[in-house]
Order: sequence, then structure tokens, then C-alpha cells
Amino acid sequence: MTVRTRAKRATEISPAIARSGRRAATRRMDGGLDSPVANIIELPSLGEVKRKRKIASGRLRIGVTYDLRSDYLAMGYGEEETAEFDSEITIDAICDALAAQGFEPIRIGNVRRLIDALARGERWDAVFNFSEGLKGLGREAQVPALLDVFDIPYVFSDTVTMALCLDKAMAKRVVRDCGVPTPDFVVIERIEEAEAIDLPFPLFLKPMAEGSGKGVNAKSKVDDATALRRVAADLLIRFDQPVLAESFLPGREFTVAILGTGADARVLGVSEIVPKDNWVGDGYGFENKEYWHDKVDVIGADRESANAAGYVALAAWKTLRCRDGGRVDIRNDAQGRPNFMEVNPVAGLRPEYSDMCFIAAREGLTYRDLIGRIMDGFLRRNPQLQQRATAVA
Repeated sequence: MTVRTRAKRATEISPAIARSGRRAATRRMDGGLDSPVANIIELPSLGEVKRKRKIASGRLRIGVTYDLRSDYLAMGYGEEETAEFDSEITIDAICDALAAQGFEPIRIGNVRRLIDALARGERWDAVFNFSEGLKGLGREAQVPALLDVFDIPYVFSDTVTMALCLDKAMAKRVVRDCGVPTPDFVVIERIEEAEAIDLPFPLFLKPMAEGSGKGVNAKSKVDDATALRRVAADLLIRFDQPVLAESFLPGREFTVAILGTGADARVLGVSEIVPKDNWVGDGYGFENKEYWHDKVDVIGADRESANAAGYVALAAWKTLRCRDGGRVDIRNDAQGRPNFMEVNPVAGLRPEYSDMCFIAAREGLTYRDLIGRIMDGFLRRNPQLQQRATAVA
């Protein structure tokens, strides 16, 4: 296996995941999932995405919603509080890619600016919703809910899925009910509840509704009741939301990039998270993600591991009804069996930085190709718009 730092990720990749499109053999995974692996990880050819769009009756006007990290830092929010938000580099790249695909990108901004624009009577053919939201357990569903009210189609998952996926405990309940393996867990809403937990140690604690590794650090893995109570109390106060306590899985960690919706969904590629000497704690937390240079290598997974992780990830993706593109995090248990950890239906898209982008590059896609693939999936869901965005060679 070829190992590269995060700045340049590359590896040998499974023929089942590679761009050859050959079908893989059928295999069965633990957890009640039985399906041909090829149906999960077969990719369309690169020729399908290397194209430009011609708009028959004027270019489609695509609004772009987002939260700029610099805006919130200027308002006094901290580094960890704003970890999920985006840089100008990301928004510039998205808009450039949309324009290159033949769309007319129109920057909107965060949910409050969307509200103002809608109140002024502004409308768009569709919205590329890249907004995370700031407040509340349903914050990632705020923009989709507004757009639903005004009957404006949007890229990525709908209101229900966005709210469900942000609540890690509810997402785990749903996938577990459908036979997708996930670690045993409990939710702590009051510190007194920590004393009643009957799961065996060690446990791993994190906020129930955060992303980008927020709240995950060197103290997240707890080995006894005293540490459990101490860490849970800290998280309850700091994040003002319930705490997820789950059985700690000691195995390898993967992140799986997925494109498409429902039966059209496919695994784009799989990366393995490999700790380096300065890795902090026992999970891919905030410090390891934010200051990754000396802490982590992110490499292409080997064929067998990629197939196994991709199998579970796509099953969870379909179960949660995620759309168009995103990532699913997988971790192996002590027996090497992959388990669903969480899903990110609005995955990072910063060029040469975000996991989704590195996986795409390893699979031979440019950044514009990646955004094109995402838009292809969106247009398939919206044939009334697809008729106006006619693809040509």
C-alpha cells in the first residue's frame, strides 16, 4: 500500500471501487446485510462526468447557501465553535465549478440572509445548500425547511434526513433497526443518568449533535465510572446538549465518500484514518482534524477493507435516505467488523483539504468533476430541471 500525507493522498485501490467498472463478487457481512458488493461500489465511467452543460432556455440560476467561518470568528465565536463552517476558498471553488458546468451561481449566504432574500422576493431555479446552521439540534435542517416552504429544489438531503443525521443517537437507532451494525450506546441528558449506564468499559463520549470532531479529545475515551461522570459533565455544560456514550471500538477507522441517491447511490472511494506519533486521544477529533499535519495520515484503504467499509456505509446511507453526496464514518470492532459511526450529509468540499475532495482526486476526478457528479445526481431527482440542463459531449 502506498502511504501519503493528507496533502497528497494516493494508494492502490480495489478494482471493485476503481474506475474500471468491473463487477465484484457477492459477499455477506455480519449485521443482517446481504447484497452484491458490486451494487454498492461500482462507479460510472469518467466519460460521464467530463462534460459541459448547455442550458436550452437560459442558464439555471443556482443559489448557494453557506456559513463563512470568518463571519462567526469576527462575531467572537471560538475556533472549535466554528469548526464546521466554511472558508472563502471553499465557496469560491463551488461557485467556480458550478459556473464551469454551465450554471449561474448566485451567492446567498447563511440562513438569515436566505430569509432576507426570500422576503425581498428573490428566487432561484435551485439552491446548492451548503449551510450548516448555528443554533439548535435541527440547525442543518433550517435551510431545507425554508426552501420546502417556497417549493425551491435544493442539492443534498431533505429536512427530515438533515435533522436525523445531526442527532447521532437517533441516526444510530434507525440504522440499527434496519440491521446496520453500530456500537451499543446510551444518551446522557442529565449527569445523574451517567451513574445508571450498564455498558462495559471502555466507553467513548461525544456531543450528540456536533460535527468536525467537536468535543472529541484526549479525554473522550473513559475507563471507569469516575471518568465517565467527569467527561459527561464537561460535555453537558460546554455544548448544552445530550451526550452520546457508546462502546469503544478499538479497530481501524475509515471514511467513505458516497455519490447519488437511493438505488443510484455508489461508493466513490474509501480512506483509512491512520494515526501518527502526535495523534491526540483515541478518535478522529477536533485537534486531529484541525491540526492534522503531524497527527494523521489519510490513505486509500486496501481492497478488502474498502469493500467491507463501503458495504456498511452505503447501507446506512440508503437507510437514512441521504441524497446526492456525502460521507459516512466507519470503525472496526475488535474482530475487524466494520460498524456505522455517523454520517455527514453535508460533507466538507474544500479543495486539497477535505476528505471528500481527496477521495475524488484519488479516483481520477477533478474538483469540477466532483461538483458535476453531485449536480448530476440532483438533476436526476429533478427531471423538470434536467430538461433545461441538457448534457452535451
